[in-house]
Amino acid sequence: MREPASTRPRPVPASGVCHGTLGELYQGPLRAGPAPDIAVVSFPVERHSRVYFTPGTRAADGREPHRLGEKAATAARLFLEHYGLRMPPGEWSGHSDLPVGVGMASSTADIVATLRCLFRLFSLNDDMDVTLGVLAAIERSDSVFLDEFALHLSGRHRVVRRLGTGIGFHTAFVTEPGTVDTAAVTPRLLDHYRRRGEEYERCLADLLKGFDSGDPAAVARAASVSAALSQEVLPKTTYEGLLARREEFGAEGVFVAHTGCVIGYLFTHRPDSATRADLSAYVRSLGHQCSFAQGGYG
Repeated sequence: MREPASTRPRPVPASGVCHGTLGELYQGPLRAGPAPDIAVVSFPVERHSRVYFTPGTRAADGREPHRLGEKAATAARLFLEHYGLRMPPGEWSGHSDLPVGVGMASSTADIVATLRCLFRLFSLNDDMDVTLGVLAAIERSDSVFLDEFALHLSGRHRVVRRLGTGIGFHTAFVTEPGTVDTAAVTPRLLDHYRRRGEEYERCLADLLKGFDSGDPAAVARAASVSAALSQEVLPKTTYEGLLARREEFGAEGVFVAHTGCVIGYLFTHRPDSATRADLSAYVRSLGHQCSFAQGGYG
């Protein structure tokens, strides 16, 4: 006798998960010079993209099937071509905590989550070289494919230096309205890097010293310098107000999504409820909503 459909166990989906970022602790040239490479130290955040594939016959109840975004779909195609595989029957689904176009690495996280889902679906080892090759064919990327901080060349898709998991921050941040087209602003950024190369080089050296010594306050100071340099070319409207009240709120530094819309405070200790309330009220007075999240790993 055939088992009623309602009592059959639901198939277990293959899944892939990737964290996003709160912009960067540093974005600028790897070193001063006339042809700078864009180097980033992404700021990981406990917010994620999740992608699922459930094998089996697609639903026949009239629902519109979930479709991967354009870049994630391209990543899936390149993965299948690389391994000479075909997708089995089934359904994609997904969920993301990461807004699009604001500097939280949403598209890179979607791509990496899709690849991780496919590695699991086909019982393959997660191959970093394959992931980097797919990313290189699609876009500049953040280092969200690593579960640690890294100094990363976003255009060359090369990890210059791994920076570990010893640094972490509590954050309060604002997502300003609008989106930023990274490709469109890249020529302006490169011109700025050429003009201010020496300042960026000192900033990066101080940041790396902070990571080497496990000193989050030093990292926060360097991140604040990177944010200030970014303000010269891609300004945030709330930057001056947040900078002016940083010490009052007890934050060690300011960070930004350098090619995005996110700006916020770095705290080495969790702000108490009174500080959170005061911060939320101040940010509300600027016309924005204050969000809180854990960034980094320490």
